[in-house]
Amino acid sequence: MAGVPVAVDTSPDGTLVIRPRGPLGLEDAVDLRRAVVRAIRHDRPLRLVLDLREVDGLDPINVGTLAAACDLGDDQCVAVFLDYPSSAIADRLVMAGIPAHRLRHVGSRPTD
Repeated sequence: MAGVPVAVDTSPDGTLVIRPRGPLGLEDAVDLRRAVVRAIRHDRPLRLVLDLREVDGLDPINVGTLAAACDLGDDQCVAVFLDYPSSAIADRLVMAGIPAHRLRHVGSRPTD
């Protein structure tokens, strides 16, 4: 992504994990959307996790991208989860229509 590092990993169980870092603004929207669409439509893992532990902010366009990722995942039979969002980001995601059951570990940080 332009200026915002993102890591993409596959866990041993086949889950694809996308880990963006920093604030995600308008200039990152296209790159985030491409990464998510590629993961869901081309890689087609059983599960896609967007690990938001290092995301400091999220603009409305990127909130919409994450909401659309959940819908696209449903259409493509890919379970999409958003892990470790801050409480503020989780609230924005729920207001955008993302079901609360897709948000995991809200407001917490992993101990790994």
